Amino acid sequence: MVPTPALIPIPAKLTPRSGSFALGATTSIAAGDDVRVPAELLRDQLRPATGLPLQVGSRTGSRIALALDPSLGGLGEEGYRLTVTADEVAIRAPKPAGIRHGSQTLRQLLPSDIYRRAPVAGASWAIPALEIEDRPGFAWRGSHLDVGRHFMPKEFVLKHLDLLALHKFNVFHWHLTEDQGWRIEIKKYPKLTAVGAFRKDSMTAPRTKDPAARKFAGKPHGGFYTQDDAREVVRYAAERGITVLPEIEMPGHAMAAIAAYPELGNTGKPIEVLTYWGITDHVLGVTDNVLRFFEDVFDEVLELFPSKFIHVGGDECPKTEWRNTPSAQERMKKEGLKNEDELQSWFIRHFDSWLAKRGRRLVGWDEILEGGLAQGATVMSWRGEEGGIAAAKAGHDVVMAPQRPTYLDHSQSELPTEPPGIGGHNSLEAVYAYRPVPKELSAEDAKHVLGAQGQIWTEYMPDPKRVEYMAWPRLVALAEVLWSPPETRNWADFEKRLATHLERLAILDVNYRGRFVPPE
Repeated sequence: MVPTPALIPIPAKLTPRSGSFALGATTSIAAGDDVRVPAELLRDQLRPATGLPLQVGSRTGSRIALALDPSLGGLGEEGYRLTVTADEVAIRAPKPAGIRHGSQTLRQLLPSDIYRRAPVAGASWAIPALEIEDRPGFAWRGSHLDVGRHFMPKEFVLKHLDLLALHKFNVFHWHLTEDQGWRIEIKKYPKLTAVGAFRKDSMTAPRTKDPAARKFAGKPHGGFYTQDDAREVVRYAAERGITVLPEIEMPGHAMAAIAAYPELGNTGKPIEVLTYWGITDHVLGVTDNVLRFFEDVFDEVLELFPSKFIHVGGDECPKTEWRNTPSAQERMKKEGLKNEDELQSWFIRHFDSWLAKRGRRLVGWDEILEGGLAQGATVMSWRGEEGGIAAAKAGHDVVMAPQRPTYLDHSQSELPTEPPGIGGHNSLEAVYAYRPVPKELSAEDAKHVLGAQGQIWTEYMPDPKRVEYMAWPRLVALAEVLWSPPETRNWADFEKRLATHLERLAILDVNYRGRFVPPE
């Protein structure tokens, strides 16, 4: 019997059989039109290393058969059944998403060299006979990437999407705007990128709130994605079963937008795109003109991103300017609001309603709970799990994103040799031990926990290699937490499987922690 390669995330159920299936010159991929896209993607992923034609649609010779099977509806939207015999590999699923996930498992059943981009001399492409029945534990399995603090090239974003698909993640949370940079082209307001996408300098480690102690890189930084870039990313992700969740930060973390259009702020005075990290008192105003401006922005965002959810930020919004701005105080009086927390809630509720009328749902960080939660809002709980618990008990959907242990900008150990993090540390083992459903929730309330995601904030990640160092292999651990049943997971077993999995990541040129020394 051919040894079973290490599978990550580990399937819900695996039954070994005797024998194996060998890819050969006459192997074809049988697939109907309803799964043509995942079939062609699988062909394109298997061809380079094997050098085999793997024609899609041919019925001759041995075959990999992909088919939708409504009788497997009990496996849900993303489940699949993979059966390997000597003559056939069959992946059946109720929906195309399951075909995609089953295809990723199939790739892992082959030797690690299957991930190479040129034929491997003398390789044997044998797949052990078995049957796998698999489905995810959570519907929301996300990876967040902040490109506001440091812009990441489109090519890296596409590579990251490939890696997410490999690990069965299905949400890419694209944090597109920040105090330090606006990264998405908005045609009606060109200065958002012409001005807001570029800053004069960037703060470097160590982190400090003392302006006199701040250190800087001494060079400008900038970049943005055109709308065609965004469409390319969205389509690339969709072909891999991943939804792109855009985030447009408001009413705080909006200094790049205010630098581009000072009338969006509370003072009307010109400011510059922020060069240091942290929280600033400069936040959006609450006038009708500001609301109309961001409705225009969202009109273009919704055209680019078909995702059901749209993220509006809502975190870390100081109220200082609102307390001292007549228009903000007038708004509070007009709307009958008790304080500035309720003013922020009013602001968020406006966009909750606006998005709902267009068939979308608002997501925000857990500060949107302050002052009262908008009716249709989904909470992303980052300041621990308390916000998520409160929201779930109130009947709101929740995505768990607590700093401990899902913030991947935290260092991976307490060793002084680790690269600088934003604060604290989250070990690989801590990530693997995470359970997204808090014990405080009843079974009924727990249904509101959609899932969880890993956060990559890039204050101290100036380039893709540093992002990869901080993200991997911790995202590998999180992938298993979010996909695999708790009873299948075991830390010692995960470590053994991870050793093989890191071979795959090395072939894919992923700068995971442990492969090389930390990048400068």
